Amino acid sequence: MGDLFGGDPAAFIQRLILQIPALLIAVTLHELAHALVADRLGDPTARLQGRITLNPLPHIDPLGALAFVVAGFGWAKPVPVDARNLRNPRRDMAMVAVAGPLTNFAVALVGLIVYEILRRRSIEIPFLAEPIVRMLGWIYVFNLGLGIFNLIPLPPLDGGHFLPYIFPRASWTFVHQLEQYGPFILILLVMTGATRYIMGPALAIINGFYLWFARLLF
Repeated sequence: MGDLFGGDPAAFIQRLILQIPALLIAVTLHELAHALVADRLGDPTARLQGRITLNPLPHIDPLGALAFVVAGFGWAKPVPVDARNLRNPRRDMAMVAVAGPLTNFAVALVGLIVYEILRRRSIEIPFLAEPIVRMLGWIYVFNLGLGIFNLIPLPPLDGGHFLPYIFPRASWTFVHQLEQYGPFILILLVMTGATRYIMGPALAIINGFYLWFARLLF
């Protein structure tokens, strides 16, 4: 139990209080973007199931939320999309898929800009600004991480929807098989820590670009 709390239960709880709102913002906006784009492209499934909402509750997966608290990573409840309702299923599924990560990248950029603004003003109102600044830092980290993670080209992640564009038509049988075993492969990659070899370089590159852009503004 000491390892779970990092040796300091009070610090763990304080960090969790700031992390939970940041995580809810990241996953809610991610799934909302999927639902909105799917609805706009002709599939009302998500709307009919109440997924076009800023309320995080319909987007939360209980097991994914528990995994976040225990293991430091988690996931949301996927937005249901019926490709048969889309006007151009292959193209539109890719557009629905990319909407989530792009939203996360946009929110991360906004979070970083507001973070830098408040960080420079925190001396004036330290008691109010410090927790907000720290939460904005987590908003930036979670949105950046969630956006990159979901672009890994492996089902059931959003990047898996781009496989038909990456592989030739002759290999689509393999793509369909990968969709069946993708979740198990993903769990194996996460549990063994192999995802860090993808996430690490991507995070370094995108984070470096974002910080460079923020320096231009300030």
